[in-house]
Amino acid sequence: MKLDSSIAAVVTGGASGLGAATARALAAKGVKVALFDLQKDKGEAVAAEIGGVFCEVDVTSDESVDAGFESARAAHWQERILVNCAGTGNAIKTASRSKEDGSIKHFPLEAFNWVIQINLVGTFRCIAKSAAGMLTLDTLSEHGDRGAIVNTASVAAEDGQIGQAAYSASKGGVVGMTLPIARDLMKEGIRVNTILPGIFDTPLLAAAPQKVKDGLAASVPFPKRLGDPDEYAKLALCMIETGYFNGEDVRLDGSIRMAPR
Repeated sequence: MKLDSSIAAVVTGGASGLGAATARALAAKGVKVALFDLQKDKGEAVAAEIGGVFCEVDVTSDESVDAGFESARAAHWQERILVNCAGTGNAIKTASRSKEDGSIKHFPLEAFNWVIQINLVGTFRCIAKSAAGMLTLDTLSEHGDRGAIVNTASVAAEDGQIGQAAYSASKGGVVGMTLPIARDLMKEGIRVNTILPGIFDTPLLAAAPQKVKDGLAASVPFPKRLGDPDEYAKLALCMIETGYFNGEDVRLDGSIRMAPR
């Protein structure tokens, strides 16, 4: 897919981190970008910077996502690109014993479901609704190219750590549905790929002490540093622009394999 001002895109989680980096990279190619996020101030600032539009969207809500796509398409037109970066996480053991009094507790199911609803169901909700819109578009080439979708999983999908049962399950689900969705959409010329980032320098790590960040960077085999969101954006654009890139789940992690903790 050639990226230029005739193409529109939607980036979920576009107000910061990986999403904001991808939105900037797309806009630098001339693409008209709509940002879906709940962080209104940050989202509006990024949208103003790149000449895009911000839509306050909760990916766990059908109504909110529908309204977001309606606003994005009214501001630009039907998107050919969807990049899913909206996500969250928590760290809770499946069952544990209190060090203070020996009492036993288990992972609260509402906390488990919350992560699944945002990371997995929210991603699929946006894919399904965006793909349905893409089906209304003409193809771009003799090969039938019509659109491209990039999802965000995590290395935790394959080597989750202690306390990451919900997060790993949600990201493993994103990996697991990539190929079936690509196959669902293959006759319509819509490609689907997923990136599994390692330890990236995003707002999730912003509050961590420098000592913690340094330790995380040192754990990466090579290069011994945190990932740069711009590197995620470059891979996302490669997946979008390269017509033969389809149905793939690609780690972007400096060859790290996460230890149990």
